Amino acid sequence: MQESEGVPIMRLRRALYCMILLVCGGLTACKEPNPWEKGKKVVHYGLRAKVGSLDPVRSSTQYAGLAQAQVYEPILTYKYLVRPYELEPLLLTSMPKVSDDMLVYTFELKKGIYFHDDACFEATGGHGREVVAKDVIYSLMRMADRDLTPGGWWIYNDRIVGFNAFQERMNARPSGAPFDWDAPIEGLQVLDKYRFRITLVRPFPQFLYVLAMNYAAVVPRECAEYYGKEFGNHAIGTGPFILKSWIRGNRLVYERNPNYRDEYYPVEASEEFKERGLLAAAGKKIPFIDGLVFHIYEQDQPMWLKFRVGDIDLTQVPAEYFSSVFDQKLQLRPIFKKEGIGNYNVPLLDYIYHGFNMEDPVFGKGKRARLVRRAISLAFDVDEINDAFYNNTNICYDGPIPPGLDGYDPDLKAPYRGPDLERARALLAEAGYPGGEGLPPLQYEISQGGNTIEQAEMLVRQLKRIGIELTVNPNSFPELSEKLKRKKAQFFSLAWGADYPDAENFLQLFYGPNEAPGSNNFNYKNPEYDRIFEEARTMPPSPERTALYIKLRNILLDDVPAFGSMARTRFYVWNPGLKNVLPDEVSVNWFKYLDVEEVH
Repeated sequence: MQESEGVPIMRLRRALYCMILLVCGGLTACKEPNPWEKGKKVVHYGLRAKVGSLDPVRSSTQYAGLAQAQVYEPILTYKYLVRPYELEPLLLTSMPKVSDDMLVYTFELKKGIYFHDDACFEATGGHGREVVAKDVIYSLMRMADRDLTPGGWWIYNDRIVGFNAFQERMNARPSGAPFDWDAPIEGLQVLDKYRFRITLVRPFPQFLYVLAMNYAAVVPRECAEYYGKEFGNHAIGTGPFILKSWIRGNRLVYERNPNYRDEYYPVEASEEFKERGLLAAAGKKIPFIDGLVFHIYEQDQPMWLKFRVGDIDLTQVPAEYFSSVFDQKLQLRPIFKKEGIGNYNVPLLDYIYHGFNMEDPVFGKGKRARLVRRAISLAFDVDEINDAFYNNTNICYDGPIPPGLDGYDPDLKAPYRGPDLERARALLAEAGYPGGEGLPPLQYEISQGGNTIEQAEMLVRQLKRIGIELTVNPNSFPELSEKLKRKKAQFFSLAWGADYPDAENFLQLFYGPNEAPGSNNFNYKNPEYDRIFEEARTMPPSPERTALYIKLRNILLDDVPAFGSMARTRFYVWNPGLKNVLPDEVSVNWFKYLDVEEVH
């Protein structure tokens, strides 16, 4: 009923907003659909940042991961309609067999899984070949190739028998020498065409979560070699969609994979999702849609206007439009309900932070720098940021462990949480910078998009109250990522979304061996922290492990390599006609479950 009632409203809304768009700058939201969409089911989604690379080993951002996950698949995934999160096989016949000592994992691939057709498969005349065990091992080995500038080595570092030694040997090879893809690695063994084994150095309870990440997606060797340095622009995987075109900074267009294996909409769901009717398509073959378009926006206003005229089916609600969409109880306002708009609020396992490069001589190294960091943290007013830019919907907390995970304490008050300007000024004076005198401007690197410029302006004002000058340097998201990898960002703000539902995934951000270009963008190195982390990471969930997590958190609260923690709730909305919608940001391959009306 809601869908049929929403159609005339949508048409009227389109006409009104087309007039607004033309007046506001001639945006092209009101064009007719592309000819290839006629008679097809195509979902349009608003992506809020640029995508840097489609190579899974370089999947260092949520946005790149979302773009990659439509084409590439790891061997494990999460159940779409089950919470708390549970893993299930994706490319495997069953969950792996695990030895009693939690060190040896044995896997078996499904038969009849094929890569997308592509010219790189010269031996088969461009037809995608079957995926075999050797492909999985090759895809994992790619993380050890420094020439690929992998972003996820931290996942495997010191965890798989023989893998570190192999990486060191490859890094030491003479310039121009080929990478030895056929080298034997004790912990990565092909058993036969479809079976393989992975042996760990020590127990790693989160290991299967790792194998559900984009970093572990399966890629074909011949395609990586065929395209060489351009492989990041050519996505060839096993997924439900094939990349049709990619206009950088504008959009990615996908078509349904005509050779996708027999996969079906889930028949299992948590009670909440059963009540929402999300099992209506249970047991039907997926994907339902013929195409998928990710429209890239670094500014929220045009994205939101395109959603309101119906050119985008699904998007997130920008903060500046929040109060017009939701009431104080976070319910859709009546006008949106009348239009048939759907919504779902996703509490994120999320860590928004401001962080320092701990190798910086002024703000990172030594006791004096620590006093400055503490002063900056005390000058920061996270509640003002939350109120002004997030409509007070974020959870403000201290340390890197977000709500919902072991080690989180809702009553914790960090020793250097602001605002406390008197203490901040006293610490600056103790550091030898009374009133900020003698302290050079702090270079603040941000990703340009949404309201990040406005947030930066507020931070400039907050720090100015204690005499610290902040210089704001906007970047595209790929530019900021590159600066972080090269340790060129002195001070920065980012959000880390959970790769898997365990606090270890957040605490590893500060583990010394994970320094840039790994996940430790802070380049934080603390022997005591590393020792405790190495002990905790091998332990299964237990009160003892939680106690170690708390110790790690408290070390960081004292050293202040980062501050200003917030966890967001993401507010998704979709237009009438879109079905089976359950947005998620831990698992990002859920678009294959969507259904939508045909384009006419």
